[in-house]
Amino acid sequence: MRQKHIKYVTEELLATEGVITTIQMIEPKTEHVYLEIGSGKGKFITDIAKDHPSDHYIAMEVNINITYRILEKRNALHINNLTIIHGDAENLLSYIKPDSIDGIYLNFSDPWPKKKHHKRRLTSELFLKRYQIIMKKDAFIQFRTDHLELFDASIEYIEPYFHITDINFNLEESAYMTEYEIKKRAIGPIYQLTGKVEKDAQESI
Repeated sequence: MRQKHIKYVTEELLATEGVITTIQMIEPKTEHVYLEIGSGKGKFITDIAKDHPSDHYIAMEVNINITYRILEKRNALHINNLTIIHGDAENLLSYIKPDSIDGIYLNFSDPWPKKKHHKRRLTSELFLKRYQIIMKKDAFIQFRTDHLELFDASIEYIEPYFHITDINFNLEESAYMTEYEIKKRAIGPIYQLTGKVEKDAQESI
C-alpha cells in the first residue's frame, strides 16, 4: 500500500527527535529487549512498550513517512523505553548486537508475492539466519499475517531455524494489534506463528 508523503519529514527532523537515522549499534537499555521489524504506523509497538516500561523495545521501519507516524505516537504517549530506527532490515546486524534480543515481532510483513522476490521476505532464510545471530538463547519469534500463501511458506522457512511452538489459522483479537490488523479482521482470518530460536539448527552466516 502506498503511504502518504509528508513534505516536511526529513532524516534531519527525525534525528533531532531521537530517531536513529544512521547505521550504528543500539545499546540495550534494560535486561530484556524486543524488536519489531517493519513497525508500520507503530500502534503495536507503542502499545506494548507503554504497558511494559521496564523493558526496552526497538521499532525498525524503512519508510520515512511511516517512521514519523511511530515517532508521533511515541511522543504523544510519552514513551521512554522505545528506540526507533529508520533503516533497512538488510543492515540488521549493523544495528543489533549478537545475543541481545529476547523476542522478534514480524507483523504483516510485505508478502512479496512474485517468486523472484521471495528472498526479500522477512521470513526468508537469509533474514532468519540474521535473527539467530542477534537473538538470545530461547528467544521467541512471533509472525502475524493475513496472507495465507506467505504464512504457509513461512512455516516451511522458519521450521529449520526455530522450534515452532504454535500455529494459529484464526487468531483471536488481542490487546496488541497493528492498525492494519484491526482493519483486516473485518475481511478475513489472521494467521500467527510463534517459535523459539534454535541456535545450532543451521550454520551461521
